[in-house]
Amino acid sequence: MLLHAAAAYDAKGSIDALWLLVAAALVLLMTPGVAFFYGGMVKAKSVISMMMMSFGAMALVGVLWVLYGYGMVFGTPLIPHWLGDPFSAMGLQNLVGGKGGPDLGGLAFAGFQATFAIITVALISGAIADRAKFGSWMIFAGVWVTLVYFPVAYWVFNLQDGWAPALGVNDFAGGTAVHINAGAAGLALALVLGKRVGFQKGFGKPHNVPLTLLGAALLWFGWFGFNAGSEAAVDGIAALAWINTLAAPAAATLGWLIVEKIKDGKPTAIGAASGAVAGLVAITPACNILTPGWALLLGVLAGAVCALAIDLKFKLGFDDSLDVVGIHLVGGLLGTLYIGIFGTGIGLIDTGSFKQLGVQALAAFGVMIYSFVAAWIIGTVIQKTIGFRITNEDEVAGVDTFVHGEEGYALETV
Repeated sequence: MLLHAAAAYDAKGSIDALWLLVAAALVLLMTPGVAFFYGGMVKAKSVISMMMMSFGAMALVGVLWVLYGYGMVFGTPLIPHWLGDPFSAMGLQNLVGGKGGPDLGGLAFAGFQATFAIITVALISGAIADRAKFGSWMIFAGVWVTLVYFPVAYWVFNLQDGWAPALGVNDFAGGTAVHINAGAAGLALALVLGKRVGFQKGFGKPHNVPLTLLGAALLWFGWFGFNAGSEAAVDGIAALAWINTLAAPAAATLGWLIVEKIKDGKPTAIGAASGAVAGLVAITPACNILTPGWALLLGVLAGAVCALAIDLKFKLGFDDSLDVVGIHLVGGLLGTLYIGIFGTGIGLIDTGSFKQLGVQALAAFGVMIYSFVAAWIIGTVIQKTIGFRITNEDEVAGVDTFVHGEEGYALETV
């Protein structure tokens, strides 16, 4: 009987690990999805630069995660509740060198979490499209992920010691650690690098709409791994997260298109893609704790609110090229705070208490302020030393040729 129970447990553990490995691959696919999504929206002369910032993040953050990032997020506490010891899991040796051989579940989880670090950095790049040096971006990415993402991920994702879980914050898949974090950093960098040449409303139309739609499709596909995989098990919560990851972005697409039709007269393909992503962002922290009906409402709100929020950059005068602030920061805040009202068993509607809303707000605004300040300092130091932004002349001539010596569309005539 005991042997049978042990075998059943091992089988369940193997299935859960398999799901994590599959989910990790889905989430990793999201970063090329970001590259396509962003790449289609920039100038034709900037598409390589835009996509390379995502691929650069995959390379650099992947290396740093294996070297010390996993230890900073899930290693032995260095500063209890705040930070792990980077030397406690260097090279993931603790997961491969045990007596029983490689740790299947531990390695699967480490791989899954690595993809979160990668995509968070890649998301920031959309705020500085058309005007950033690749080398400076890579330096920023390495410093920011070390000083900001890894500590914040410890706060939020380390369920044993992070301060956010200890307070009862519900952030299932990264509304704070991923989207608010990236959105705040994107705002800081947009301010540091300044506006593009000729920036105004209607400036910089997408050069390849199908490319952006392809990117949105890859993001939505990969997001099922992002959200449902965060349960780290094959169970009812994973299934609920999956359904909500279908419902919210579908409703958000409609919400965005309705606002766009009322505001501008025409529903656009870029609006549909952006609405889907806004809904995905908003449902990320809440996909485990909302019924599908409340997920639909969140989606409609996210699509409508983010469709309006993207115009803030023109009213407030900051050039967030691809609406990282309007979609990821605003959508992340909306989804995180929404839990405090509509979260099953913990929100205001079910409990009559504002307590959950308070702890959700503390985590959301705490991460936002920390990320913004740190990104602004890191970006400013880079800009004042080696330079972060290319010259206006090179921007007009084309970032791809100046930075990479390539063209996205090199058409030859015979």
